[in-house]
Amino acid sequence: MPTVLITGCNRGLGLEFVRQYLALGWSVAALCRRSSPELESLRAEPALEIHLADVTDDTALAAVAAGFAGRCIDVLINNAGIMGESNFGESGMRSQGFGATSREEWLRVFDVNTVSPMRIAEAFIEPVCASERGRIVTLSSEMGSIAGNAHGGWYAYRASKAGVNAVMKSMAIDLADRGVLTLALHPGWVRTGLGGPRAPLDVETSVRGMIGVIERLAPADSGSFVSYEGRVMPY
Repeated sequence: MPTVLITGCNRGLGLEFVRQYLALGWSVAALCRRSSPELESLRAEPALEIHLADVTDDTALAAVAAGFAGRCIDVLINNAGIMGESNFGESGMRSQGFGATSREEWLRVFDVNTVSPMRIAEAFIEPVCASERGRIVTLSSEMGSIAGNAHGGWYAYRASKAGVNAVMKSMAIDLADRGVLTLALHPGWVRTGLGGPRAPLDVETSVRGMIGVIERLAPADSGSFVSYEGRVMPY
């Protein structure tokens, strides 16, 4: 039975990843800062294990990773992420505008969105390498595309996602000789707490598409930035 480790899985896209991978017959390790009634409702699933840890807490991550000694992780999904003090559904392009940024908020967004995916990959690299088809995937965003930025704003969030795209590209190069593939995935504009109720895409469609993209990932595509539909995104 293949194993997937998913971060930020107590709601939204992360929770849907848990549901769909369980339905596909995978063993699922769900990692989140705190659980939720929706995630707890799945606890009876024998293939599900829930680990509570903050993705910015290296000590907590190391403790969870120690429990995977001698095990394989076939897919590691860095899903946990934040937009900042508000989200797109509430504020549209008004938040994080020029003249309204703060150093504290920049550092918090970068810690979760850019640094944590790297630290999580480093913490769990041995069980990923133990898999014959190890993959490390990070959810990015089209808002991290420099070439695709036509509206400005959202400075911290955009920069954090552009940064993690660079992280995943470098990781693809550095881990190629260990047989690990990496991918930055744009989930689409999805109706979640971050995306808001006006988003056109439901979580089921987005996650179904992303799982397909992950499954089809080939060595030649490692380090790429791709949408849930499999469309190559511009950096």
